[in-house]
Amino acid sequence: MWREWIPFWHPGVSPHGSDVDLLFTGLLVASSLVLVLLFFLLTLFCVRYRATNDVDRDHRITKSWHWEVSWTAASLVGFLLLFVWGAEIYFQIYRVPTDQLSVFVVAKQWMWKVQHSGGQSEINALHIPVGQPVRLVMASQDVIHSFFVPAIRLKHDVVPGRYQDLEIEIDKAGHYHLFCAEYCGTEHSGMTGEIVAMEAPDYAAWLAAQTPVNSLAQEGGTLFRELGCSGCHGAGSKIHAPSLDGLYGRPVPLSDGSTVTADDKYIRDSILLPRSQIAAGYEPLMPSFEGKVNEEQLLRLILYIKSLGGRRP
Repeated sequence: MWREWIPFWHPGVSPHGSDVDLLFTGLLVASSLVLVLLFFLLTLFCVRYRATNDVDRDHRITKSWHWEVSWTAASLVGFLLLFVWGAEIYFQIYRVPTDQLSVFVVAKQWMWKVQHSGGQSEINALHIPVGQPVRLVMASQDVIHSFFVPAIRLKHDVVPGRYQDLEIEIDKAGHYHLFCAEYCGTEHSGMTGEIVAMEAPDYAAWLAAQTPVNSLAQEGGTLFRELGCSGCHGAGSKIHAPSLDGLYGRPVPLSDGSTVTADDKYIRDSILLPRSQIAAGYEPLMPSFEGKVNEEQLLRLILYIKSLGGRRP
């Protein structure tokens, strides 16, 4: 409640928006104090040692280690406190995302394509419920983009070839601007959208109104069979390939003696770069599907594999 006494203070619309604003205010105050001190010293010496002022300029200047150590230590401690403060907020914002509600975002020149687990999709818009953490699984189809929502003080780069996990939460219903904050081509300025935060009943009604034909996992299962993956990983296959039932979230021993967790990144790399992490006890026979499937198809395949009796990591 004490923050309301700060001049021009406005409460944020996300759990961490006010913390980011307060940190920015602290950085602004610290920078202003340093600036005022600097200009004060400049003005003082300009006035005292001006050409027309009769002062002694010949005596030997004696250093005062007490003053030097004092202001250096004070500056160091002050800026270290600002660093710790900022790091704490950073780790709160970019904590390990929950898996309660996942939404998939594919960035491409020059649009945001959003896909919900139930099969609902939208372009340059993202509908989420108010007051509920939402896990965004983001990928880029081409170049580096940046997912930027000024109202909730959140920005995160979306890098091609990698999945970016991000958790967002909005406490107040409304429409909030979405921008790309990384130059991505000639129509970068037009890569905009909106976050639509809705009350839980309205969000449920919106999902029901979209009436998708199939969920993303079902579409992934169809693609899994079309690509011939079931010929090796199916239950009746005669080829010695790892079983995918219950794979997601489990530790996977590798042929080099290390162990990895079968998460989204591992499954994605296994599809595109199957020889990079070879499961122990298996020959590197799987072909690469790089260039044969796009990011949207990869998301569907991953969701299908997660649905095969998988558990959360």
